[in-house]
Amino acid sequence: MESANKDLLIHKNLIAYLMESLLTSMNEIYWTRKAVKQLLRVHALHRTQIRDAVTCLERMPDVINVKALSLHDYGYRLRVGNYRVLFDWNGSIQVISIQEVKKRDERTY
Repeated sequence: MESANKDLLIHKNLIAYLMESLLTSMNEIYWTRKAVKQLLRVHALHRTQIRDAVTCLERMPDVINVKALSLHDYGYRLRVGNYRVLFDWNGSIQVISIQEVKKRDERTY
């Protein structure tokens, strides 16, 4: 009986933590017209992977494969396989603006 109560308490605490983090750390994601056009030119399999990875940006800054860029037009890049998603993010406003989706090559950055 005590074990069941302990498990229930852990479960409730986990749900409370997840709900709090959802309410406090969600970012809005906006795609520019240019980025949408570039995404539509990508193969369907990679397009799905990119969309899923971009959805994870709602949890910014707690996201893997993201790097801050210096001396670049955009502030950050998200690595998705051989593709790079270039975006800007302002932590205080919590808005992510997807600017470009490019296949990685020597001219990507």
